[in-house]
Amino acid sequence: MTTVAIDFGTSNTVVCILNPDTQTPETLRFGEISRIFKTNNGSENIREIPVVPSLVFVKSPGELILGEKVRYQRLGQAQPDRFFKAFKRDLAADFQPPARNIDGETYTSESVAEQFIKTIWKQLSQQNIQPDKVIFTLPVGAFERYLDWFGDLAKFLGVAEVKLIDESTAAALGYAVKRPGSLVLVVDCGGGTLDLSLVRTAPASSVKNSQSQSPNLIRAEVLAKSDACVGGEDIDIWIVEDYLRQIGSSRAEVGGVGWQNLLEIAEKLKIQLSQVNEAKESWFDDENFMSYDLVLNQDKLEEILESRQLLEQLREALDELLNIAQAKGICKADIEQVLLVGGTSLIPAVSNLVVSYFGRKKVKTDLPFEAVAHGALALTELVTVDDYLRHSYAIRLWEPYAKVYSYLPIFCKEMKYPCQSSEELTLQVAIEGQREIRLDIGEVAEVSKAEVIFNEQGQMTSSLLNKHSDFRSLESHHQEVCVAHLDPPGVLGIDRVSVSFEVNQRRVLLATVRDLVTGKVLVDKGAIAKLQ
Repeated sequence: MTTVAIDFGTSNTVVCILNPDTQTPETLRFGEISRIFKTNNGSENIREIPVVPSLVFVKSPGELILGEKVRYQRLGQAQPDRFFKAFKRDLAADFQPPARNIDGETYTSESVAEQFIKTIWKQLSQQNIQPDKVIFTLPVGAFERYLDWFGDLAKFLGVAEVKLIDESTAAALGYAVKRPGSLVLVVDCGGGTLDLSLVRTAPASSVKNSQSQSPNLIRAEVLAKSDACVGGEDIDIWIVEDYLRQIGSSRAEVGGVGWQNLLEIAEKLKIQLSQVNEAKESWFDDENFMSYDLVLNQDKLEEILESRQLLEQLREALDELLNIAQAKGICKADIEQVLLVGGTSLIPAVSNLVVSYFGRKKVKTDLPFEAVAHGALALTELVTVDDYLRHSYAIRLWEPYAKVYSYLPIFCKEMKYPCQSSEELTLQVAIEGQREIRLDIGEVAEVSKAEVIFNEQGQMTSSLLNKHSDFRSLESHHQEVCVAHLDPPGVLGIDRVSVSFEVNQRRVLLATVRDLVTGKVLVDKGAIAKLQ
């Protein structure tokens, strides 16, 4: 069986397979669309790491250019209206920006992401790789509809088996699966999200597979997770905005072309500052025909990250994870290794903060670009991965008199599955003669948003990190789920059905519905949604 792991990232995408000869992960290179990063990982041996930049440019109707060809030819800088980046982040955050009409065709973040993955899939075929199984990685805080999108995509690709795993959990498995009994924390700072996972592995010799009982089988347990929707793409924007304030300009004044040029320069400066204390790049303002220098040092970058609350969000994510672990009897000293992965983790201000929590001996930058994809392949060596619900799940109800929504909890976050709801839900019909019971079931997550306020002189006057609860329906377009059909029709004011919920081992949300009038079981553990 050929297994492919795809780490679809906001900034870069990594694809790897198990080398059939060595049985070790091998990152694939796809000609002109791959970009090569060079790293020595603290040793003298320099490695070349191929990634596919998550960039798409619409050249003409039906003709897309993607990856390194877009970046190298600077197509986004020349025609920004045809340029797409960070489209994965839009999907993962469950936010759809307005569609673009280009040459009479409509392009959305979803359609662009779909074409991006399909093009990479064609590249596999050109290298005579025919996958039987694909493993996609995704952010810890991803909502269910993003996960469903991967399931639909896998069907179109014709893959026999598809698995999904949290990005940071995958990276932890890649390390811990080789060391049964180890306790590993991964801090994944990528282009769009910050993800943390604490994972412990143990021998699972008592678990039988389909053929035999093997002493080499491994069981993994996800002990704690945390996340924040912030990453390298934000940092590039903050660097540019800070610079424009310094020179008394704005995004509107430099125009679309100038803005893309500055974002490209900001990314270059950010990468350079992972190695040197100060960096400088020049740029040309096409609107005003002026040449400028953009200079940035590590102290200034740290100041930007602190003022924009990125470092505070990292602290809060670390504290949340450690609190969850402590509630399970695990203290900070028990963590064996802390792995930093993702390009943003290379920024000194970020890595130094993590070091301040755990000490330099424990913190390690291990395969910053490949750890997630390589670790995902560890799923082929595992019997089980014990995980828990990252988000809470609830039914959203409309209160007609108060004209507000209320939420009836079903499952709380951090519950391990399989699990059952603690109480049955009794429901009445909303209108006379109603023939269906429909529910708006969704996820409830705590979302943090940084708000920074500047005065007319461009000076920051306040910086706050606001938190609020966000509800996302499991069904697309916020449609309600039909849980039962009523015969005879419902009567107002009379209790009609009782509903109980459970989540099985495969993370499928099941409902059992009993008609209180007829005494019949209308639905017996019927599948409502797949909680990936």
